[in-house]
Amino acid sequence: MTPRIMDLYQRLGVKRGASEADIKKAYRSLAKQLHPDRNKDNPKAAERFSQVTSAYDLLSDADKRARYDRGEIDEEGNPKMPFGGGFGGQRGSSGPGGGYDGFPGGGFAGGAETADLSDLFEGIFGGGGGGRRSGPFGGFGGGGRQQRAPQKGADVSYRLAVPFLDAAALKPQRVTLGDGKTIDLKLPGGVEDGTKIRLAGKGEQGAAGPGDAIVTIAVQPHRFFTREGRDIRLTLPVTLSEAVLGAKVKVPTADGTIMLTVPKGSSSGKVLRIKGRGFSGKGGQRGDQLVILAVDLPVDDPALERFAVDWKDGRNPRATLGV
Repeated sequence: MTPRIMDLYQRLGVKRGASEADIKKAYRSLAKQLHPDRNKDNPKAAERFSQVTSAYDLLSDADKRARYDRGEIDEEGNPKMPFGGGFGGQRGSSGPGGGYDGFPGGGFAGGAETADLSDLFEGIFGGGGGGRRSGPFGGFGGGGRQQRAPQKGADVSYRLAVPFLDAAALKPQRVTLGDGKTIDLKLPGGVEDGTKIRLAGKGEQGAAGPGDAIVTIAVQPHRFFTREGRDIRLTLPVTLSEAVLGAKVKVPTADGTIMLTVPKGSSSGKVLRIKGRGFSGKGGQRGDQLVILAVDLPVDDPALERFAVDWKDGRNPRATLGV
């Protein structure tokens, strides 16, 4: 018998109808336990880490999850082979046991262990000796033997959390692969949450060479910066005197702190633009940083209250609103 192939839900330890939140919670718990950095002397943990990450990447995509649940794609996200339905039940996928879905290496109904049916087919269709003959069952037509072409190893999926400012500045990120090796990953222009980067030859080993590593970028939120396309937005508090009289103030950017001139007579909501301090596009050109001024008044300040009592503003700042 070939080893049982766990479906994606079994890999994460959740039921087939689990919610997105349950799937994410299960993945985070397993990834924390199995991460290679915490299991350097346990290759099986690295293998399981790769499996649960691959399962989460597929199940967190609503379209791919629906196709998987319908049996249209396998555990690696590849389309099912013809005749891949097994015998009235859930279809398996090609894997360590080899073979097509639903036949040698595939699965019976209800997720039972897979079984090697090559002897059965050879007895029915007359296929003798080793190797498969041409034809869908390896025995029609009596032609010469035809071996399956050597296959490359499976692709391995990873999720990489990237700090907001690192993504904006395209700072290289260190990635720990399933085999424990680390590489410095260069972020591409236009990187955003969900961007996938393929690392050729960094997947599992196969007869025709290794597969690839697929790294999905997860850009982390920032405590005061937000992203708007290629631009970065920042709400900047300023004092009343800085807004009224104008001033030079320190402003944080993705590339460090700079001095910014606040024009005289600035109101809350005024937008100042800092060129070239946003995210990089695919062509390499960076967006801008948009600074939105917000006048910050002190609470219970007697001097400011006396000033407000003595100062009269005859304008109606709400006239444009029709009131």
